[in-house]
Amino acid sequence: MTGTRREAHHPHDPRRIATATTTRRDPIVIVAYDEQWPARFERERRRVEAALHGHLVGRVEHIGSTAIPGLPAKPIIDMMATIADYDTAAGLAADLAPIGWVHAPEPGDEEARKWSFCFPSIAHRSHHLHIYEAAAPGPAILRRFRDHLRAHPELAAEYARLKQDLAADDDRDRPRYRAGKAPFIETVLRRLDEPR
Repeated sequence: MTGTRREAHHPHDPRRIATATTTRRDPIVIVAYDEQWPARFERERRRVEAALHGHLVGRVEHIGSTAIPGLPAKPIIDMMATIADYDTAAGLAADLAPIGWVHAPEPGDEEARKWSFCFPSIAHRSHHLHIYEAAAPGPAILRRFRDHLRAHPELAAEYARLKQDLAADDDRDRPRYRAGKAPFIETVLRRLDEPR
C-alpha cells in the first residue's frame, strides 16, 4: 500500500472528516402537507434576508414542494434567493454562519451559477437555501414549476404519487430519487413552453 493510499484511510484524514460531516443522514420521507410550512419558511426568510441584505436582489422566496398547498413532500423547506453576481459572492457563507446556516455545495452548483446552504446541519436539515445569480435561468424555472402546480391540484397530486413511489422504492438513493422526478418536471415545463 502506498503512502498516499495509507493517508487516505487514516482516521484523522481531513477528507474523511469532511465527508463524514457533509453526508446526508436523513432518509427520503414524504409526509402529508403541513399547514406550518409557510410559517417555518417565513421565520427563516426574515433571518436570511437580514443576514444577506447587502447581497440580495429582491425577496427570498418559498419554492419546492413545501410551497405548494396540499402537496405531500419531504419536510424540508426549500427557499430561493437571487444575487447580482455569482463570482463576487464568496462572502455569503460568512454572512449566513452567525445565524446557523451551513454551506452545503451540490453537484452542478457552479454550472447553475448557484450557492447551496442548509439549516441547521447538512446531515439533518430542516431548510435548504438556493442562492442564484439573478441572470441565471434557474429562478424562473423554479417559479414556473411551483406556480403551475399551485394552479393545477390534479397535477400536484400526480407529482405526489410519483415522489411517494420513488421514496418507497429506495429512501436512501437521492440521485435515483432526483432522476426519477426529472421526466415529470421536464414534461410540465415543456408543456408550459408550447404555443397555446
